[in-house]
Amino acid sequence: MIKLTPPMGWNSWNTFGENINEKMIFETADVMAESGLRDKGYEYLVIDDCWSLRERDENGRLVPDPEKFPHGMKAVADYVHSKGLKFGMYSCAGNMTCAGYPGSYEHEFVDAETFASWDVDFLKYDYCYHSPILHGKYLYRRMGLALENCGRDILFSACSWGADETHEWIKETGASMWRSTGDIFDTWDSVKDLVAQQEKLHPYNGVGCFNDMDMLIVGMKGRGHVGLKGCTDEEYKLHFAAWCLLESPLMIGCDIREMTEETKAILTNPTLLSIDQDARCNRPYILKFGGNNDYPIIVRNLENGDVALGFFNLSDSPANLWVPSDDLGVPFLQGKRLEGTEAYTGKRINAVNATLSASLEPHTCEVYRLKITELP
Repeated sequence: MIKLTPPMGWNSWNTFGENINEKMIFETADVMAESGLRDKGYEYLVIDDCWSLRERDENGRLVPDPEKFPHGMKAVADYVHSKGLKFGMYSCAGNMTCAGYPGSYEHEFVDAETFASWDVDFLKYDYCYHSPILHGKYLYRRMGLALENCGRDILFSACSWGADETHEWIKETGASMWRSTGDIFDTWDSVKDLVAQQEKLHPYNGVGCFNDMDMLIVGMKGRGHVGLKGCTDEEYKLHFAAWCLLESPLMIGCDIREMTEETKAILTNPTLLSIDQDARCNRPYILKFGGNNDYPIIVRNLENGDVALGFFNLSDSPANLWVPSDDLGVPFLQGKRLEGTEAYTGKRINAVNATLSASLEPHTCEVYRLKITELP
């Protein structure tokens, strides 16, 4: 499968962990369709770890847990598809999954065939309990080939956490997206850490194989499997904006059956979604204000000549950030300037004295979609 823009959807792990079942998945599918999330591009509903029995059957095949999924996975897929969504599942490159269920090591082709028979559209493939003898690239190549030969178009989501220098070989495997980091948690420190890790990975992102910064924690509020401390809505806004500017897949992790209007507004922000899903998929670049990692200014050139500009204050103190328009490719002496609208507030910005600026409270951001106009 070739994906031209970052995949979008919902995954069960962040909130539910092992506490998954058919009823919850059906209800989530209903909300994805009825709330407008599907129509905004969130098309994949993915069941993560803990969906199977602890052992394979006598034929060596994976078996859905009959208590959690009494009608089987084909019935779950049918229901998800009936809502205009695509259905995703989970396995692992090791002997066991991260939670101790059967992994796909030495079962890659039979498992790919099984997933295809259930009409699966997406496979998240983790990296726990893998062979210490075989390098990760061989394990992910195996499953990539298995999926390409299973008779169904299944998106391959590689989740090796950036281990074994994943960025150097992941495009060999057929993966459409690849996890570049360890797991996210519902804390400010986790968000800040994941943003800081991205700069060196920009050259390895792009069409067909997108750098996955891990699932979204927007709206979790400290609840669920990775809930921990929780974040403020302003921190969730920064989190979502950074993922969009850095061209990450967007996989919702909160319980959308209970999401607030503020959470929904963040997840469906039209300006930020247009940036994440921009058809050009140009690489972002980061300007560190004052050379400080706490003040990244993230920029992406967009398909219609617009410029996406994000000011981020990752520090614990207020900050005034600015950037010359010349640094964004717009020279002052040629009679051009940048102007646009902030994604969350609608506030207007114009370059003044060939400079754009923002005054930010701690843990906040401002993101603008800018156009090049003539100087008055």
